[in-house]
Amino acid sequence: MNAFNIVRFRVKPGRQEAFIEAHRRADPNFKGFLRGTLVKTGDQSFCMVGEWDSFDSIVAARPQMIGLLDGFRDELEDLGNGLGVTDPVSGTVVLDLKP
Repeated sequence: MNAFNIVRFRVKPGRQEAFIEAHRRADPNFKGFLRGTLVKTGDQSFCMVGEWDSFDSIVAARPQMIGLLDGFRDELEDLGNGLGVTDPVSGTVVLDLKP
């Protein structure tokens, strides 16, 4: 069953374009990665949503995803409450809604 990961970010003021460009240049060549979407959720806030063929693929790709994050970590603000610069969640699909 497919799985998704969602990561919330808050970008430093004036660094939004650099953050978006870093994602544009990224090469998410992760085994099992199907597609990703960067969503702007506020002036400085974004979420990356990734679709995967399985939860195990997400787990296996975590070191590579951290490596990608390291390439734009300086663009991010700490989210507070001990989260650091990302707020990641992931899990398997339990319901797929279609029009």
